[in-house]
Parts: sequence; structure tokens; C-alpha cells
Amino acid sequence: MRGVNADTQRAPRLTGLAVPGGILAAVAGAFAYVGTVDPNQPGHYPVCPLYRITGLYCPGCGGLRSAHAFIHGDFLAALQDNAMAVVGYLGFAVLWTVWVVRAARGRPLRLGLGPVHLWTLGTLALVFTVVRNLPFGGWLHP
Repeated sequence: MRGVNADTQRAPRLTGLAVPGGILAAVAGAFAYVGTVDPNQPGHYPVCPLYRITGLYCPGCGGLRSAHAFIHGDFLAALQDNAMAVVGYLGFAVLWTVWVVRAARGRPLRLGLGPVHLWTLGTLALVFTVVRNLPFGGWLHP
């Protein structure tokens, strides 16, 4: 009976890893595509609509070039293209790792993000966007 009980406990843990595994596969596929299809070559990806219409950089502008540089190990270029995206890549890696460890232990992932955290993230994105569009923020241009 002991072996049967151990097997029934492992099954939910393995199924708990399916979602993080699927997310990782999707992200890895997207990164593989961006790593293969160079966003620095014109015609592969659409131009940001905000940039096309207004000439202003949105928080995501340069994100594909940043991902391409990051995949190829050029971390300084990745930071130059979109520093906020690089922070996002690293944050995703940490969050995903915590998620997998908790799922392997049979525990759910609980994010304690309250309104203060969300407002802080939104404010940081807004400040990043404004600064990169000001004359002294040229170092944040993609």
C-alpha cells in the first residue's frame, strides 16, 4: 500500500508541472524565433504603431532587438535596446523557477501583488517611457 500512496502523491505534482512547462516551451519558442529572425533587418516585424504615428518610444520599443541581443549573449546591447525588457526577462526567470520549485513540492504559486505593487510597476513603466522620450534620456533609446 505504501508504494501506491507514493505514486498517487507524485501524479498531482507532475501534473502541476505541466503548466509551467508549457509556459516555458512557449517562451523558449518565442525567444528561439526572435533569436533566428533578426529584428534589426527591416521587414521581418511590424514597426511600433505609437512610434510610427508619433515618433515616441513606448515601453516595449526595442524589446525584440533586446531579446535578440540577449539570446546572442550581447547583454550590453540588450540593455541599450530596452533595459526594462531585460529586467523583465530576469524577473520572469526568477518567478518561473520559484513556480517550478513550488509545483514540484505540491504547493501552489501565490503572488502577493496588491494594488501598491501594481501601481509601483505601472509608475516605473511610465517613468521609463517618459524619460526615454526626453532629450536627456537618449541613452534609453532603442
